[in-house]
Amino acid sequence: MASLRNLVILTGAGVSAESGIATFRGPGGLWEGHRVEDVCTPEALARDPELVHRFYDLRRAALETVQPNAAHHALARLDAAWPGELLIVTQNVDDLHERAGATRLLHMHGELRSALCAACGVRERWEEALPPESECPNCGMLALRPDIVFFGEMPYEMERIEAALADADLFVSIGTSGAVYPAAGFVQTARHYGAATLEINLEPSGGSHWFEESRMGPAGTLVPAWVDELLATA
Repeated sequence: MASLRNLVILTGAGVSAESGIATFRGPGGLWEGHRVEDVCTPEALARDPELVHRFYDLRRAALETVQPNAAHHALARLDAAWPGELLIVTQNVDDLHERAGATRLLHMHGELRSALCAACGVRERWEEALPPESECPNCGMLALRPDIVFFGEMPYEMERIEAALADADLFVSIGTSGAVYPAAGFVQTARHYGAATLEINLEPSGGSHWFEESRMGPAGTLVPAWVDELLATA
């Protein structure tokens, strides 16, 4: 590990689960009691905007009841101390990485505490409830929606992610299912460019066979241990 310089870390729902945030797919494929098709597609937003907006309003409000856990804090510590390039790419829409102190971070699937204008494309910091037809502060159109990348939409900053993977010496996936693309394909991209690969997960994922090393167990235990190990070589 002493030769490592550039890191890309992908985090998924398993990182925030220990803070009390529900993982994306629960029993029966439900997401906090709803079918994903009813709350996380452009068609759902067009069909029932009241339901979709209310769903994300409740999730945004629930952020007040949770705190970053040991895995978030360990990654923030790595972010602050790592001398090379580092990019944390999170599939999570919560703000626990930021609240732990991470700065070299991007949300590829959007953020709960953000609103997107469907008319002008501006993204606005948003803390309160977001009713349908809320007015955009930038263009004045009644077109604000949750800043969430729905199924069928392109995740944010894919070019930046691809560039980071191309330069990475190590790609690490933490708490992901390995089932949601394009993130599930990052390990193959990283390997194509010659990076070492590590998976940290509670149980084997759909993409475990692509990783050179897999460590199974709670993120709150394994991630701090791995960060200590890595920083000892920096």
